[in-house]
Amino acid sequence: MSGHSKFANIKHKKEKNDAAKGKIFTKIGKELAVAVKEGGSADPANNSRLRDAIAKAKANNMPNDTIERNIKKADSDANSANYEHITYEGYGPNGTAIIVETLTDNKNRTASNVKNAFTKGGGNVGTPGCVSFMFDKKGQIIVAKEDYEGSADDLMMQALDAGAEDFSEEEDSYEILTSPDDFSAVRLSFEESGILMAQAEVTMIPQTWVELTDDKDIQNIRKTLDMLEDDDDVQDVYHNWDE
Repeated sequence: MSGHSKFANIKHKKEKNDAAKGKIFTKIGKELAVAVKEGGSADPANNSRLRDAIAKAKANNMPNDTIERNIKKADSDANSANYEHITYEGYGPNGTAIIVETLTDNKNRTASNVKNAFTKGGGNVGTPGCVSFMFDKKGQIIVAKEDYEGSADDLMMQALDAGAEDFSEEEDSYEILTSPDDFSAVRLSFEESGILMAQAEVTMIPQTWVELTDDKDIQNIRKTLDMLEDDDDVQDVYHNWDE
């Protein structure tokens, strides 16, 4: 994504999310609950998945008391996290690739809503694996230059020493990539050093990007992405549209 500002994209996304913060918090609350259940512990010191979910919650400005309340609720109620992970893959306009990760307690409802979002945007849901090979699953940490006073070399060395695979400098931010297995260690190293992270999560990074020039195609993919992001069952949406 050379020439693009990842931090600017994150800021734009956060500003957009601010208008629907309650919905974002509800989705992250689900992730916290599932992390408690599947990680087997409500103590983040003994549950790396929960630690990562907490980091994502903090990156989205979820208050600490809200985070703790969600964790306690999940720990005390065995039925609070009866969600199933389902991933959908499909195509948007002009062959753009879209991956949709969901947490749902009603598979039929979720499947119908996801299919509708693709159809409304002129796309279609495909078979499992149809587009995921176009993405790499990586831990991704973004540090805004305005939040970091040290040198790029210092940050790079700390990231690599903690297990990062790659480090790159953008116009207004630094990007650190890790394997999914090493993500927690690198994120924890930054957290313990007091380094503010604009984004810290395991994500799907496109290997190539698709540019859309037709106004109708752009309207359609925006329609699909907006419908997916508004769906309570949808946790994350990844795509290779070069915005």
